[in-house]
Amino acid sequence: MPFLALYAAPRLVSLSPVDLVIVVFYFALVLSIGWYLRGHARTGEDYFMAGREMTAWIAGLSFLSANLGSLELMGWAAAAYQYGILATHWYWIGAIPAMLFLALVMMPFYYISRTHSVPGYLKLRFGESSRALSAISFAFMTVLMSGINMYSMALVMKVVLGWDIHFSIWVSSITVAIYVALGGLRSAIFNEVLQFILIWAGALLIPILGLIEAGGWTNLKLQIAHNASAQYTHLWSTMGSFTDNPMGIHWTGIVFGLGFVISFGYWTTDFLVVQRVLSAKDMRAAELAPIIGAAFKSLVPFIVILPGLLGLAVLPMKLTGETAAVASGGHSYNEVLPLMLARYCGPGLLGLGITALIAGFMSGMAGNVSAFTTVWTYDIYRALIKKDGSDHHYVNMGRWTTILGVLISVGTAYLVMQFASIMDYVQALFSFFIAPLFGTVLLGMLWKRATGPAGFWGLLAGTLSSIGMYAWVKVDHTALRYVALSPNARDMAENMYRALWSWVVCVLVTVVVSYLTSPKPESELDGLVYGVTKIPEQGEYPLFHRPAFWATVVGIGFVVLNILVW
Repeated sequence: MPFLALYAAPRLVSLSPVDLVIVVFYFALVLSIGWYLRGHARTGEDYFMAGREMTAWIAGLSFLSANLGSLELMGWAAAAYQYGILATHWYWIGAIPAMLFLALVMMPFYYISRTHSVPGYLKLRFGESSRALSAISFAFMTVLMSGINMYSMALVMKVVLGWDIHFSIWVSSITVAIYVALGGLRSAIFNEVLQFILIWAGALLIPILGLIEAGGWTNLKLQIAHNASAQYTHLWSTMGSFTDNPMGIHWTGIVFGLGFVISFGYWTTDFLVVQRVLSAKDMRAAELAPIIGAAFKSLVPFIVILPGLLGLAVLPMKLTGETAAVASGGHSYNEVLPLMLARYCGPGLLGLGITALIAGFMSGMAGNVSAFTTVWTYDIYRALIKKDGSDHHYVNMGRWTTILGVLISVGTAYLVMQFASIMDYVQALFSFFIAPLFGTVLLGMLWKRATGPAGFWGLLAGTLSSIGMYAWVKVDHTALRYVALSPNARDMAENMYRALWSWVVCVLVTVVVSYLTSPKPESELDGLVYGVTKIPEQGEYPLFHRPAFWATVVGIGFVVLNILVW
């Protein structure tokens, strides 16, 4: 790799021999884990669900790590530079309540139905047509999302080390394809736990050293106010008007669009993260896993959002969108994290920091690939193409699909370069596919009157309405005042409101069609819907071992954090 890097662009820093040893050792370690676990992935249950043997801590850390990829590390650092501390909403109100809801309300139904995927649950609840629509939508979204992780990692290599961006995409993607294809979900989970530790060990360097340079949090806020605006340092107090904050959004968009629709949709129905929890060894572990993930999620802004805020205060140049950066030869929002890494890390520390970002890439990429493989094999290939294959046949299909998914993802990596900010791209995808899916799943679990045809038509209407609103604004920008309720809204605000409207469309169509069609008898809804399902008893546990207790503790911490940075 160093030899090929000689033919690349100028670099911000160069890796010392110690740094190279750290990076190479990490690549060797993750491949070794995949090779070692290949013998534990012989059956479909082993390959796609890790044998359902994971403890609450392993499942919980994997649950969070699958989300904490380079998309998170680089995307939200970029968003923090672009929008200020408002980006923290995606970690607190945009995650914590939904993760706790998943743990206490939705996991019992996912777990006792023994489904392999969220589309699998929709098949049981609404029928094959709903399963097929959600599976195809999810597969499409997943390969688009995985391209983000490829692009993010290649961007780090380009900005920090000067490596060719195309070369970096291929080397990193091939590595992920090998270890996921060998060990399946089990390999992905064990590597994700390793990557979780490395991410924290490496990413902590920037906020600690940055706060020292800035002179503490109080001085940091003063510098941001001088370089940008005081609006960039307030979480809630500037959201009474569309024009008083950098995002051009009202609190209703954050609370309902993000805090309810996008957040609950992602954390409770996106199979990328739900798959990790379904690997838990029993229901109590399955309920505790999201709560453990939520506790750590509340701390993640320190290593993700803070570097972006530090960039506003200490970077000598003004960053722009990707297109403007290419045109001017400058740096974009998406490059703020590697720029900060180059600013603070010397030999040894740089190797650890680069390894943390590589670990983030591996984690996010592996999560997308393993989820895509499971949904394709169980909910598309077995359901629609070959229903009578052997278990061995489906495991082999999963391995080949892993490789195919990586190849498709390489192509989607180049799409990301067309967006000013990575997270604008991601939230647009969520508004297309995740928001309406949440409406379908929520009604399916909580309302026994919802019918099979209603589930399909509601999901389809919600998805098409979201894509239609996106196209409407692209063709006629004045439509922004109707979609996002303000002509001053920026891309992220538009995504939040579009998600809210698509959810509303999905729910309304589902309700109307349900009253026009006949519901299933209650006997067929046992284990699928609240009110007709008996939740199994988990036994007597001390208070400190109960999921509800720890969910309350995390919830109180969530409220306190929001007040502290109001």
